[in-house]
Amino acid sequence: MAVEVSPRRTAVDAALCALAAEALLTFMDALIKGLSARYPTFEVACLRFAFGALWATALLVAFRPGWPSAETIRANLSRSFLVVVTATCFFFALSRLPLAETVALSFISPLLMALFGNLLLGEKLDRAIAIALAAGLAGMLLIISPRLGATSYDTGALWGVAALCVSTVTYALNIIVLRTRAQRDPALTIVWFQSAVPAVLLAIPAWAVWLPLTWADTAMFALVGALAVAGHYLLAQAFARAEAARLAPLHYTSLVWGLAFGYLMFAEVPTVATLAGATLIAAGAWLAQRKPQAA
Repeated sequence: MAVEVSPRRTAVDAALCALAAEALLTFMDALIKGLSARYPTFEVACLRFAFGALWATALLVAFRPGWPSAETIRANLSRSFLVVVTATCFFFALSRLPLAETVALSFISPLLMALFGNLLLGEKLDRAIAIALAAGLAGMLLIISPRLGATSYDTGALWGVAALCVSTVTYALNIIVLRTRAQRDPALTIVWFQSAVPAVLLAIPAWAVWLPLTWADTAMFALVGALAVAGHYLLAQAFARAEAARLAPLHYTSLVWGLAFGYLMFAEVPTVATLAGATLIAAGAWLAQRKPQAA
């Protein structure tokens, strides 16, 4: 006899999957940041997806979720273009902008996720979610405010701003499409398409700027691919269980993971403003997961 899972348990499971995904993907971004200093953007992006495809293929062979339907193939192929635009624009922006400004602009995406979820999927924006989004935005601004405006933007930086604006919009749209596909397709199928198709699309641009890899960096890209597959698998599981608007505030917690990885990997000591902002972000994410009170 099947055990019925309560809506509350489902919401908690979705939140835990999303939180774990944010941690893994933030760690992946930290590794990519180091690799981007040694290799061109297109090469980094292509290898990130290529190694992800290898891991995803191995999981498909092991677990055999079944052949995708024609409709699944069409939908996930279309979504792959959003993935390519998001990744390449974000990596380009990182190469052109200071990290604080990049983080500030990229975290517009949770607001867009909630908005697109309401406009495209008809998901409700309740007061708890609105407050959580506002708390996350306020916390993010508190963290980056001491450094905003500390540098002047040249033409290249302005192109970086433009690329990052594109990235935030396409990322939010990508998550909304993920929400619709996660309710229909196996998570492993989604992750495979999200890795393999972008790798193919980026192969020619990457070849044009290719630099030889060291063995150490090859191993690093393999780790990046594994983190990407694990993180996006957990995201697919999360969005199969909960609405985009309710999970959107949890995206802010990647700032908290960024603080931890920044300290451990780059010896970056957080300021008081950073710690206060991280606390506000965590409080907002917790609020979004509270069970609404009956009217």
